Amino acid sequence: MSVPFRERNPVVIGAISIVVILLLLLAAFKADSLPLIGGGDTYYAAFSEAGGLRANDPVRIAGVRVGKVTDVGLQGGHVEVTFKVDTSEHFGPQTGAAIKVATLLGAMYLSLEPKGAGQMQEHAQIPVSRTTSPYDVVDAFSGLASRAARIDVPQLSKAFNTLADATKGTPQAFQQTLQGLSRLSANVAARDQQLNTLLKNLRNVSQVLGRHDNDIVALMRDSDTVLRALVARRQAVHRLLVSTSQLSQQLTQLVQQSRGDLKPALSNLQSVVDVLLKNQNNLDQSLRLMAPFYRVFGNLLGNGPWFDTWIANLPPVPAVGSGG
Repeated sequence: MSVPFRERNPVVIGAISIVVILLLLLAAFKADSLPLIGGGDTYYAAFSEAGGLRANDPVRIAGVRVGKVTDVGLQGGHVEVTFKVDTSEHFGPQTGAAIKVATLLGAMYLSLEPKGAGQMQEHAQIPVSRTTSPYDVVDAFSGLASRAARIDVPQLSKAFNTLADATKGTPQAFQQTLQGLSRLSANVAARDQQLNTLLKNLRNVSQVLGRHDNDIVALMRDSDTVLRALVARRQAVHRLLVSTSQLSQQLTQLVQQSRGDLKPALSNLQSVVDVLLKNQNNLDQSLRLMAPFYRVFGNLLGNGPWFDTWIANLPPVPAVGSGG
């Protein structure tokens, strides 16, 4: 015989409910690890450098998203990227990987390049020999500076001059081209030191930018957030500007309408001020004469609702010592 729900122990029901809620929360936080809804098999790829790749960046095959990056960390002398792939497409055991740029703001993604027959085993690692890191601008400028420094500029100028002398019988346009190249080489030779300094400074700038690439990307993302916020509040800003314009128009109309009433009042006020200025001495004299009166009047009324006074010879007092 089953016990009705109302008669069951509420403490036991509450404890079971709390355990079920905790299990649901744990399952929500660990959803990626669950076999049914976690989605995908785990693989690894070794890179010489991370190249800005981060967790939750997409994994793509031929431009189609097939998974995501779950972790990026150092492993020995290389960077190990852990990623999950959830797709029915097969990629062989010789598959390569490359870190590529997704957007101009610096977002990256992991590109898989399938190769080989069959399917790569789960938890297999793609070695450094089959991975490609993104193009490094710092290394490019550093190589340009070192190669430019090794150019024998005088010998290059001499070679162009010799070529121009050897082709005197050629058409005029070709001779002019060679002469222009000769003058260009001469100018380069004359400014060799300046070019070397420029390339060195450019290398320093590129290195500084390389060290602060994350800050630059964060700045671009923050600017994008600000612009999105302004766009989202465009209607509110428009209403504010319209309301401000209407307020300005109403204030202008108020001043124009009140101008006729204010002018007579100001004229009368000016007349009153002129009269007071003409009688300033009389007003000062009146205030000085009224001061004793107000002082005595204040003494009389200093006892609350009563005031003190006296009248002389009332009633008359008979003289002392007079006979009848």
